[in-house]
Amino acid sequence: MATLIIVTVIIPARNEQNFIAKCLDSVLAQDYPKENLEVLVVDGLSVDKTREIVARYCQKYPFIKRLDNPKKFSPSAFNIGITAAKGDYIIIMGAHAEYQENYISRCVAHIEESGADDVGGVWKIKPQKNTLANKAIAFASSYYLGAGDADYRRGIAKNPKEVDTVFGGCYKKEIFEKIGLYNENLFRSQDMDLNMRLKRAGGKIMLFPDIIVNYYPKSNFRDFLVHNFWDGVWAVYPIRFIKMPLKPRHYVPLLFVLALAVLTLALLFTHYSFFALIAAMSFYLAVLLLVSAHIAINEKEWRYLFLMPAAFAIRHFGYGIGSFYGIIKLLMPIKNGGKN
Repeated sequence: MATLIIVTVIIPARNEQNFIAKCLDSVLAQDYPKENLEVLVVDGLSVDKTREIVARYCQKYPFIKRLDNPKKFSPSAFNIGITAAKGDYIIIMGAHAEYQENYISRCVAHIEESGADDVGGVWKIKPQKNTLANKAIAFASSYYLGAGDADYRRGIAKNPKEVDTVFGGCYKKEIFEKIGLYNENLFRSQDMDLNMRLKRAGGKIMLFPDIIVNYYPKSNFRDFLVHNFWDGVWAVYPIRFIKMPLKPRHYVPLLFVLALAVLTLALLFTHYSFFALIAAMSFYLAVLLLVSAHIAINEKEWRYLFLMPAAFAIRHFGYGIGSFYGIIKLLMPIKNGGKN
């Protein structure tokens, strides 16, 4: 690995007082030479203690800088960081995560050796708190039944492979000159849009399983529901801005929710739909219980048999209903300067 390569780490943050110190500590623990490292925390005008915490790190470590993000949303934070970056490579890091000490060095080594334009690794999804509900949410976020075929979320990839997107990502800075910056109309899904543009331009995205990040999902069912609802909205609503759908996996919860809604409405016209609805829900519940029993046995905790179905259902229905709301938003007239 060429040690003279300058790397810029961009960390978008807003009201992250509970996580930003852990994230920055994991960056400081990296084995990559600090003289070749630039860390830009792009803060969305936080109203908690995030700015104060980051200021202390900036004072102690000159290579850490805080930039302001008046628009507050992630894509504008990314663009502010990329525009200010001095590095040859850009690494996007999330404040809700901690990174293994060789994360940066492996990113740089793999992008150099593979010739890829973007590389990333796998999530090790961990609970924020030592509660059964939080652990159930972590399982629901990483099992196939909740994560789908997104290899980086499931953390099970064994060999390097070409993929359509990765978490965060380590990019050659030059690619942003080629395909443009993040779409600031997309409050979520902006990374998927960027990587779709990268792939269409002939770029290469690689996942390497030895690049590892510890990621912390929401800690309670209410926040998990809200998070999945808005993930679902932004699986559909980006079509207004990018005129191109995301990957098929993002629409499975929507199709599931729509199918149940159609069967329920059909009860007004035919009693046969009642049996179809019961059959569909029975099959769904059976799958939930089967996977939940597997987790309960592996973890030697019988209460997962009841918690896991709830966590998976929140994931599926929250995302699916959010996607349906995304369709409604698509049908609404544009207002507020292009966003509604």
